[in-house]
Amino acid sequence: QVQLVESGGGLVQAGGSLRLSCAASGSIVSINAMGWYRQAPGKQRELVAISSSGGSTNYADSVKGRFTISRDNAKNTVYLQMNSLKPEDTAVYYCAADLRITIVIPAKRYWGQGTQVTVSS
Repeated sequence: QVQLVESGGGLVQAGGSLRLSCAASGSIVSINAMGWYRQAPGKQRELVAISSSGGSTNYADSVKGRFTISRDNAKNTVYLQMNSLKPEDTAVYYCAADLRITIVIPAKRYWGQGTQVTVSS
């Protein structure tokens, strides 16, 4: 059984910062990409930032220069440092990890339960 547990969401004023964490646990053989998605009310889930196992990163245009994704592979943990937050960043943020639980079965995407981020104006 694999679990992705997120933490760090909350309420912050515009211009403020938050740091999200997501730890993967369970019978994990290897982790490929780890990243963050978000879903605002009435909108589709969208990619925020993603990090490959090799260290390359990709960001949504709307967060470039403000958000930074990082990983601690020894802890199977991914972080999202969010600075200069805007009201439009308000959403439920979901952690995602593409990982393998056996060497035979290809990697599969797992999701966290989501953490609410609210930015007040």
